[in-house]
Amino acid sequence: MALHKNFPKDPYEILDPSIRWFPADEDLREKGAIQKLLPPLVAGLREKVKEWRDKNYDGASDTSKALLNWWFKEEHIIYDQHGVSSHFRYYFAQREALETVVWLYEVAKVKDKYDLIRYNSTGVLSPQMFTEEWLRFVIKMATGAGKTKVMSLIIGWAYFHKKYEQDSNLAKNFLLITPNVIVFERIKKDFAGSSNIFFSDPVLPDNGYKGQNWQDDFQMTLHLQDDLRNISDTGNIFLTNIHRVFESDIKNSSVDDEDTSAYFLGDRPVTKTSDSTVDLGMIVRDIDELIVINDEAHHLHDDKSAWVKSIADIDNRLKQKGTKLSLQIDLTATPKKNDGSIFVQTISDYPLVEAIHQRVVKNPVLPDAASRGKLKENQSTLFSEKYRDYINLGIEEWQKTYEVLKPMGKKSILFIMTDDTKNCDEVAEYIETSFKYLKGAVLTIHTNKSGEISESVSGKSKEELDLLRKQANEIDSWESPFKVIISVMMLKEGWDVKNVTTIVGLRPYAADSKILPEQTLGRGLRRMFFGRDDVEEYVSVVGTPAFMDFVESIKGEGVILEKKAMGTGAKPIAPMVIEVDKDNPKKDIEKLDIEIPVMSPRIQREYKNLAELDVSKFGNKKVKVKTFSEEEKREIVFKDVVGEKTHHTTILSGDIEPDYQSVVGFFAQAIMRELRLFGCYDILFGKVREFIQNNMFDSPVNLSDLNTLRNLSEVEYIRLIKDSFKKAINDLTVEDKGDTEIKNYIKISEARPFVVNDKSYLIPKKSVFNKIVGDSDFELVFSDFLENCDDVISFAKNFQNKEASALRIEYKNSEGFIATYYPDFFVKKDEKTVYIIETKGREEENDKLKFERLQLWCEDVNNRQTRIMYKALYIKQEDWEKDRLKNFDEVIRVFSKK
Repeated sequence: MALHKNFPKDPYEILDPSIRWFPADEDLREKGAIQKLLPPLVAGLREKVKEWRDKNYDGASDTSKALLNWWFKEEHIIYDQHGVSSHFRYYFAQREALETVVWLYEVAKVKDKYDLIRYNSTGVLSPQMFTEEWLRFVIKMATGAGKTKVMSLIIGWAYFHKKYEQDSNLAKNFLLITPNVIVFERIKKDFAGSSNIFFSDPVLPDNGYKGQNWQDDFQMTLHLQDDLRNISDTGNIFLTNIHRVFESDIKNSSVDDEDTSAYFLGDRPVTKTSDSTVDLGMIVRDIDELIVINDEAHHLHDDKSAWVKSIADIDNRLKQKGTKLSLQIDLTATPKKNDGSIFVQTISDYPLVEAIHQRVVKNPVLPDAASRGKLKENQSTLFSEKYRDYINLGIEEWQKTYEVLKPMGKKSILFIMTDDTKNCDEVAEYIETSFKYLKGAVLTIHTNKSGEISESVSGKSKEELDLLRKQANEIDSWESPFKVIISVMMLKEGWDVKNVTTIVGLRPYAADSKILPEQTLGRGLRRMFFGRDDVEEYVSVVGTPAFMDFVESIKGEGVILEKKAMGTGAKPIAPMVIEVDKDNPKKDIEKLDIEIPVMSPRIQREYKNLAELDVSKFGNKKVKVKTFSEEEKREIVFKDVVGEKTHHTTILSGDIEPDYQSVVGFFAQAIMRELRLFGCYDILFGKVREFIQNNMFDSPVNLSDLNTLRNLSEVEYIRLIKDSFKKAINDLTVEDKGDTEIKNYIKISEARPFVVNDKSYLIPKKSVFNKIVGDSDFELVFSDFLENCDDVISFAKNFQNKEASALRIEYKNSEGFIATYYPDFFVKKDEKTVYIIETKGREEENDKLKFERLQLWCEDVNNRQTRIMYKALYIKQEDWEKDRLKNFDEVIRVFSKK
């Protein structure tokens, strides 16, 4: 069941189908077993989509190629609400899901279930297994892997395909259905207001990209179920809870009625707009084109449900107008029917085992055998007394992670599941009376058997239920007083807060239970430190033997649950926190503290007018014009320099005149992107055109000649253009100003706490930090040496983390770019002397430039103040291992000479 040995940790890396998780042979002895483990279509489709991806999306429309290249090949920088920039990439799982949809629809031209069956890799599919009469694709993605982002990409692709591609059968109207109020509110947050996913993520290409005005042409109105705007013919997203599309009580209506809307909708849910009284269910049936997207779509397991019948009714209404439902897309982590078999329409699968391995979600951890052996069920009629060992262990595990994460501003949450409402209340009372620090911190929520927060079960009014849902959704916040949440069974999908670190299960699950272990664990899988791929997060799962057996049944999905010691004395199961050791009575923080000046940048980019670039003085070696055949001339292939992979292909055919402007524009945009330049496209376009035309080849060329354009697709010529311009622009704009000043000072003790992966560390006496972790074994060896030097007052690691980095120095790297350098250590020799030290194992190209900049930094600082002398040392591991140094004075003597 283990993953392939070459399966990567990087969630962005393209996954070869040959290394994806696949159940071991012994698990497939029974004929039907594979249907419960792997979707029948997925294995074959992965191969087809890989082949298509490797051919740079050959056969797709211009619109689809442009969007796929923009989303998955271009570099994206996004800004948060505070204006802080960061790099953005889509996970490969998100990419593969979207690519599979596009390939099936546009390249394979799948129109119905009979076309889909052709890609069956198991031999067990038949048309009878597909009950719908319209095209339906199911995307299976582990909880926390980003289904909402895939929805946004699907909407963007379909919208622009319909707008830009002649005879497109897709749609610019979308019915986005959620299963309950909680999921509705979560999706609403992503699609509405200032956090609108179409603009916060790079869903919409820049205007002008591949010749289209994408952002101007994206005219979309979001209609919420209680806030319907004026409806246009196209450009609508209807976001709604499924109960607004149908009413569950349809017993008094018949499918044979002339008007079947009452059968499918029940009493019409009415909402007011500025114009009239409207019915959302009727509106989506009255428009002429539509794509249906279902979130948490495992609820569609029953083909006779009103949900499925409502979609059938929409398709029938469209057929009566001469069209049909363009597409149905379902997204879920668990697309399984009651018998455990996976929806046959599943086209893409990112299973939980892969998501855990790639740190997309938390890693579930169970008590090891020794820990479980310490737990017992007590003989008592009181539920809390009977399961006291399990409750207490859960609280103990939660408390440890709570204390560890608190300095990081993260509030750890304990989630407890009971078997009925009476026991739910009793456990809450036990916790609040037995643990003073949890008095008033327990949120009790009664759910019905399906996990819904229910009026009938709780006896609460709608207003009280809305408050409960709000409290459950906001429990991560420090403004919320709650630290423990207790629920009958599990909370419904959509309760996807991020800070659940401990789950306690106090109920068994029957063998025929419709609840899946993935759903039980799913409430605690979302990550707290999202985007921090260097940090592995855990969720501890404890509970009764029957509950643990149920959870461990997930092994059938390939998930090998890690076992760790739990309870008194066991190490907290949480990321390691590095912080200033202020509460350590044995440390004099003021004495150990080290002060570091903050200097204004000396190396700066002066954004001069690029009109000053003289392409005739680039000094590049002129190249020959290669001669290509007529067939080769018509294929303009652009490849990335790194990896030499095809970037895009332009096929020139017929009597179309070659357009050199798009080719020159490609280079201008690429240079701007790689140098982070803005607002200079027109100038740079002219310079690139001039360079290619007059200064690149051994004689001037005609840019409108097909042979010339074909030359520009050669990898070495692409590299020549980019490198020549980047070097010239850097030479023109990156300058050592020769002047700098001390802006202020930072004390090491002012560092904020931050997390790192659990790894080897040193507990220092001579540092303000509680732990020293090294990026290499040599750094730990060196730290231990400093710890034992009598001629050192204190030392500190300069962590490459924005919370704890006291010194970041800009420098000009070997490629001419401005880069950032983080020296490794600070050593306080005495009250007047601080050494800044770079330790180095294997030397790299820029290391010499970094150290030279550090030496210049020290010189600048010492020239501008006299309180402390700052000195630089460069210590190579191979030199260090040659000498047996006894103290820091010897280190200075030996390495000051090198």
